[in-house]
Amino acid sequence: MPKGTKRIYELAKDYNISSNAMLNVIRELGFKPKSHMSVAMTAMIEAVQRKFAKEKQEAKKEMEHREQVKKAVEKSVEKTNVRIGSIKIDDSKSPVAGIMRRLEKKQKKKERRKKKVRNVDKGEVARSFKTTMATLATSRSKKRYKRTGGGDMSADAAMEYTLDVAEYITLAELAKLMDARPADVITKLFEMGMMATINQRLDMDTIEMIADEFEFKVNQIAEVGEAAKEEEHEENLASRAPVVTVMGHVDHGKTSLLDYIRKTNVVAGEAGAITQHIGAYEVDYNGGKIAFLDTPGHEAFTAMRARGTQITDIVVLVVAADDGVRPQTIEAIDHARAADVPIIVAINKIDKPNANPENIRTQLSNYNLLSEEWGGKSIMVQISAKTGEGIDKLLEMILLQAEMLDLKADPTIRAQGVVIDARLERGLGPTATVLVQRGTASIGDPIVAGVYNGRIRTMTNDRDEKLQTIGPSIPAQITGLSAVPQAGDSFMAVKSEQEAKEIAAKRHQIKREHDSRMMPGRISLEQIYDRIKEGQIRELKLVIKGDVDGSVEVLADTLSKIATDEVKANILHRGVGTITESDVLLASASGAIVIGFHVSPDVRAREVAKEENIDIRLYDIIYEAEKDVKDALSGLLAPKIEERYIGSAEIRNLFKVPKIGVIAGSYVRDGHLTRNHKVRVVRDGKQIYTGNISSLKRFKDDAKEVKEGFECGIGVENFNDLKVGDVIEAFEIVETARTL
Repeated sequence: MPKGTKRIYELAKDYNISSNAMLNVIRELGFKPKSHMSVAMTAMIEAVQRKFAKEKQEAKKEMEHREQVKKAVEKSVEKTNVRIGSIKIDDSKSPVAGIMRRLEKKQKKKERRKKKVRNVDKGEVARSFKTTMATLATSRSKKRYKRTGGGDMSADAAMEYTLDVAEYITLAELAKLMDARPADVITKLFEMGMMATINQRLDMDTIEMIADEFEFKVNQIAEVGEAAKEEEHEENLASRAPVVTVMGHVDHGKTSLLDYIRKTNVVAGEAGAITQHIGAYEVDYNGGKIAFLDTPGHEAFTAMRARGTQITDIVVLVVAADDGVRPQTIEAIDHARAADVPIIVAINKIDKPNANPENIRTQLSNYNLLSEEWGGKSIMVQISAKTGEGIDKLLEMILLQAEMLDLKADPTIRAQGVVIDARLERGLGPTATVLVQRGTASIGDPIVAGVYNGRIRTMTNDRDEKLQTIGPSIPAQITGLSAVPQAGDSFMAVKSEQEAKEIAAKRHQIKREHDSRMMPGRISLEQIYDRIKEGQIRELKLVIKGDVDGSVEVLADTLSKIATDEVKANILHRGVGTITESDVLLASASGAIVIGFHVSPDVRAREVAKEENIDIRLYDIIYEAEKDVKDALSGLLAPKIEERYIGSAEIRNLFKVPKIGVIAGSYVRDGHLTRNHKVRVVRDGKQIYTGNISSLKRFKDDAKEVKEGFECGIGVENFNDLKVGDVIEAFEIVETARTL
């Protein structure tokens, strides 16, 4: 940037106005700056100076005019007093003056009485009282039915009523909400062909069906206890600190950056200098506060999103200037974009001799992150976490971005927030790191976190300093919960300990029912057309992984061009290598389908995919993947032959047997293997051969089946190019009909 020039946000500081206000002023003057970070040209600065000088001159003239009018009025009043002379009563001792004063006082008293007397609408008072009592009793309105004897229906019966319910409430609870007898509800279900008991828990479809029969509408609440949360009051809203998540590749300096900012050695307490848990830190800079989240990777960031929690306002992407854009950097970009969060790039390690910041900017431009210096919109700051160079500017940019976001919260209500991390600590019991998003929490407040309740016993910040209260965007470690909640669980303070226990108990019952039913909530390729017809989705989100970059590029371009009138394909993330847990978590958080090309998911990814019910599709030919996606979008997905994963074994030794070939001494890691299964050989996450098992032995004996945890000898038909470390995956081909 040339000397003597300024950026727009600096120009705004000169005139003591916000960056947004300055942008509006400049645009009114006919200029078209991109953002508050754009350079204010000389013509722009002169135009602003002229505008403010003109406004100042006009304000000065207005004040002079007002002063002249004031003097003229005062002069006129003096002349009038002189003219009326004897008529004016200004002698305080005059009898007439005393009478006038008494009359004035009497008139004022009458006016005050009129103000105190209000016209009361008795009907309105009665209606208000009924509404209040109904809310206190059951948090819903009761319905009066028309009597069979005839007569007009009352006004109450003409109104529509809505039940605020959570899924899996019992039949008895639903009957109570509808002010009906449980026997009537059971009878109605029996008439519809369903058998139910009074304590049976009902899914949402059944609840809606029953409510409709009793002429009620249903509003599904996301979580039990939503009614206990206080609403924010607009007049009490105050600015809050931004919540910043630091993301990036391993060893690019994420924790070292926070270490320098906090002036404490966080890294020294971590095994191998890699962050092992989620940390939450509060930082003061130039009178502004920033809440930092240091995660062990974007997996935690996305796992919290998968639980319906969005707490981050800004993402700081750390990229090492001597290493460049790495796989985890790309994944971090994709995860931040999926969360729709602004990204600030911190180019770290510029103090190293081989640092090349310009190369980093070039690499990031390939992922639609174009630096402002190059005409883009992405803020990029060169820093050194070792020397501290550029860190002040990074903090300034974070506060500037937060100013543009205009973040506000109400600190006067009871606390509501999120559990960042939780663990069981010796001597303290269940300990949770929480971030308050709105409201204020104090020592002794009854709280609910996930399915557990308690009372806040202690609160400490990241420096182990004791706190009495915490407000919006303030992270703290609390104790006093009955058990350890999960990261991403909601956290809130309630009125009483009894209310906390009731909410926690209901949540626990609903969670247990949900886990026992394990209802599939994720989307699969077979279900896509049904969802399109129902209007539930507008785009098919995909995560693509392949064996080589060229194949991934071609597959992504091919699939991204597929679209129909109702829906289009959207590539959330693409990468090279094995399908990992991170890919499955991203798909879970975003409602996406994972497509693998010549690669397989690892063991952990399979487990998470099974738990989260994520659809993983594996292909060897690009046009097959293209055809499936096209068919899914057009509703033509025919009955399909698919493969079912059976188990895998790791090769630990090789034996050459004359006339037979190479036998792999293997250890079955999970599942089981049988002689009639098809297998594929996977090396470094890539499939190198698919065939059949030619022999399967335990010691010297033939075996029909070898289960998890046992060793065996495996011969692969017509393939001897086996190596130690290869993985043999067993699968079977299953024909499944498409379900509509």
